[in-house]
Amino acid sequence: KSRYLFPDIFFNRETKPESSATEDPAPFTMATIELIKECLLALKDRTGSSLQAINKWLEKEKKVTIKKHVMRAALKRGVETGILIPVKASYKLSPEAKKPPKKTTTPKKKAAPKKKAAPKKKTATKKKAAPKK
Repeated sequence: KSRYLFPDIFFNRETKPESSATEDPAPFTMATIELIKECLLALKDRTGSSLQAINKWLEKEKKVTIKKHVMRAALKRGVETGILIPVKASYKLSPEAKKPPKKTTTPKKKAAPKKKAAPKKKTATKKKAAPKK
């Protein structure tokens, strides 16, 4: 019999698997705001999409459920950053967020400027005299 108030199962640390650094984190980790952006682009509702519609789409398409407090925080953050526009009880994407992300290309180094050849001096060409009549 244990002399502690709680049974030994609460203190048995041997059964917990040790997390090793070699294990990969969860394969599906996407920011909630990115999921919301994708959802709003897919729904294409002119007046914005409600929270219920967003949750329904996420369950149907992405097979993901997002907890209420996480979703509320993501929507609030989206409004603060200017990605989302609140419309009554719905949200829609701002015009900047609708634009496809610009491709980030590494700036190519400009070729070394070629030295211009010294301009050749034009020799004064004499005009041919018009034939006299």
